[in-house]
Amino acid sequence: MAPIPHALLSFALVAGLITIIPGLDTAVVLRAALVGGRRVAFATALGVGAGALVWGAAAATGVSLLLTASQVAYTALRVGGALYLLWLGFGLLRAARRGEFADGDSRVAGVGAGRAFLRGAGTNLLNPKVGAFYIAILPQFMPAHVSHLAMGLALAGVHDLEGLAWFSVLILGAHHARAFFAKRRVKRALDAVTGTVLVGFGIELAARG
Repeated sequence: MAPIPHALLSFALVAGLITIIPGLDTAVVLRAALVGGRRVAFATALGVGAGALVWGAAAATGVSLLLTASQVAYTALRVGGALYLLWLGFGLLRAARRGEFADGDSRVAGVGAGRAFLRGAGTNLLNPKVGAFYIAILPQFMPAHVSHLAMGLALAGVHDLEGLAWFSVLILGAHHARAFFAKRRVKRALDAVTGTVLVGFGIELAARG
């Protein structure tokens, strides 16, 4: 097995490539940046990172292997994740139709950030693709004679740092364009597009056998 520094560096290269591939987490964080601003977007990104840490710990300790061995457990998580994505997606589509923007227009910054954190964490935790990634990848970067839990958290932490760096680029870039996206018509279009993407992810996840 590779020494710890080499394992961390090797994993960083793999995780870095995965990080910049557009996916569900990116869509949720980008939407939060454009509609809710930096505070809400960074809270969403931190929620995504917290979810990744949980997946990393679970994969390292073998908990998430249950999802591979047990079809019932995997199906339960898949259906739960699909329902969550559909709930988020249809919520955004309803907000777009009515012209409601609760997350972005909240006057209570703390509440908005707290809800954004939970949304980011929930989106990540209920996505079996994230669990599958950690189950498949982490064992390859586990040096011998180390705590699997500690190493799993370290590897997930590396992934989190890379994700936060990438999300920061997206958030700061989106902030400069926020004047345009602050227009009510554009907000409605953004929510409609994001909602459609989330519903699509939910349907694809539900249909997967």
